[in-house]
Amino acid sequence: MNASSGRLPVSRRGLLAGASGLGLGGAVSLSGLAAAPAAAAPATPTDPAASPLLWQRPGRSGAPRVGGLHLQFGSDASREVVVSWHTTRSVANPRVMYGTSNGGFGRTTQAVTRTYRDAASGTEVQAHHARLTGLHPDTDYVYAAVHDGTTPELGTVRTAPRGRSAFTFTSFGDQGTPTLGRKTANGYVNDNLGSPAAGDTTAGVERIAPLFHLLNGDLCYANISTDRVRTWSDWFENNTRSARHRPWMPAAGNHENEKGNGPIGYGAYQAYFDLPDSGSDGELRGLWYSFTAGSVRVISLNNDDVAYQDGGNSYVHGYSGGAQQRWLERELAAANADPGIDWIVVCMHQVVISTADKFNGADLGLREAWVPLFDKYGVDLVVCGHEHHYERSHPIRGQQPTDTRTPIPVATDTRTIDTTKGTVHMVIGGGGTSAPSNQLFFSPAKARVITGVGAVDPATGKRPPVYVIEDAPWSAFRDADNPYGFASFDVNPGQRGGPTTIDVTYYSVSGPYGDLVPVDRFTLTRPRGARGGGRGH
Repeated sequence: MNASSGRLPVSRRGLLAGASGLGLGGAVSLSGLAAAPAAAAPATPTDPAASPLLWQRPGRSGAPRVGGLHLQFGSDASREVVVSWHTTRSVANPRVMYGTSNGGFGRTTQAVTRTYRDAASGTEVQAHHARLTGLHPDTDYVYAAVHDGTTPELGTVRTAPRGRSAFTFTSFGDQGTPTLGRKTANGYVNDNLGSPAAGDTTAGVERIAPLFHLLNGDLCYANISTDRVRTWSDWFENNTRSARHRPWMPAAGNHENEKGNGPIGYGAYQAYFDLPDSGSDGELRGLWYSFTAGSVRVISLNNDDVAYQDGGNSYVHGYSGGAQQRWLERELAAANADPGIDWIVVCMHQVVISTADKFNGADLGLREAWVPLFDKYGVDLVVCGHEHHYERSHPIRGQQPTDTRTPIPVATDTRTIDTTKGTVHMVIGGGGTSAPSNQLFFSPAKARVITGVGAVDPATGKRPPVYVIEDAPWSAFRDADNPYGFASFDVNPGQRGGPTTIDVTYYSVSGPYGDLVPVDRFTLTRPRGARGGGRGH
């Protein structure tokens, strides 16, 4: 081991075993890892005078620890990763040391600090983001996040492949936290719709160990909790066991809208995450974005901009003035014209389809604004949350001339689906909330669609939704038996001149070890290399 270069002879498996900062899988024993110099004179690995890398114990000054360590991809997931953590006090010299899994920590990148002050508590949170660039595709990296006077937190990450290659990603929404947060006369209760299942789903995702995980909105429900900062902290502490090893890529949901936090309520969300740049105005940063992994283009949207439902702490319908809509069309057009892109996947929160009664319902605003764009540019898959259950649609293309613009199914095979014919919508909202909706399905299948909102109700301060009931010919599968689960997507690039596929499995999850039971399986298929005038590249 070389002190100056920071090389640690540790395998990815070894680092995974010790990612809490207590050791490195037997490669080296470290009692109290702490701040190493940000830079040092180089020494060769064969230099016999090079002493072991010594990490001093944290000082007694009480520097805050590295909290909520998590990852995000850059717009090119094969070359760029962001390492993020947060504190509630100022820190000195936040940085990340990193390198390949067989070479150890050979490079250092300084973190940029972004702050917000929670309007409810007055607490200032500092989020530190270190952007690692120039990485090699499809490669394992190890890293240590640290600031002066504290113990480094260790993690691993694999960059995405570049070009057509096999990989797996997962998705769920509406998680909450597994902790109990508010004291009442009867003891502690969770006031943010959390449940123990919010921890089970994280364990389940780690059983699959995907390349990345999509979060379909309503992350922790901080906006309805007594202590918003603590709720965010609880959520990150639960998920860091996964999110420090694979990017968790979010879409902002209505419960990320917190009154007083930023000009439109997403200040906390925008501080905690450093997401790919979409070229939006500063106050809209991170609310919509896209990234590419292999031949999959993922587009993340913020539906509160176009949805009619009044669901957050403030009603922000139309907040972008059409900027998100214009960006979305440009993004979809570019992806559809790119012969290197096979799959277009949209991640968002509110839903186009739902067959649950007495819950949120589908939203006409989405059907009016975005479904025509999904049709025009051949979106293959949309993953959502908002409804706290699992269901999916047949592939849909076009809309009936009704008040609800009912989607039209173009095929009814529930096992193998050609997405060149239409878009499959998946509601995956069983991430852990204590209010599941899987027992509220219409029988036979129908849908309640929000077609507008009424005047503000003085009792609630909300605009009540106006509902219209429609038939649901687009309904393909729904799970009434299991309240919690997530979907896994296995991308198979196929061969030149043939089809490419995504094998989809929805798993129900139960218990603290994330026990998985497959509930729904189907395959998406389309010609490989057919976008952009391609001929099966």
